[in-house]
Amino acid sequence: MYAIIETGGKQYRVQKGDVIDVELLETNAQGMVDFNHVLFVNDGSAIKVGNPYVKAGLVRAEFLQEVKGPKEIAFKYKRRKRIRRKVGHRQRYSRIKITEIVG
Repeated sequence: MYAIIETGGKQYRVQKGDVIDVELLETNAQGMVDFNHVLFVNDGSAIKVGNPYVKAGLVRAEFLQEVKGPKEIAFKYKRRKRIRRKVGHRQRYSRIKITEIVG
């Protein structure tokens, strides 16, 4: 059984037990996250496609930790002008583990 969910403007194909990094989320004290924006559910025998979302579709996940992505470097340079600017950035993500898919 797998599902396609939408969070943070991106779509992810998930199944039970998957550990994925998504855009930073606000979590409650228990560390559980519910995703209501389910676009597609396949349980092996039946397929449910949303318009745009599946009604009564829900994916539950457990918040594991907050992680940082790889460092991205933005370097601006103008030749013969002595202008150099180097800026680094590391995006923060939420690492979650999918615990249940309700179709």
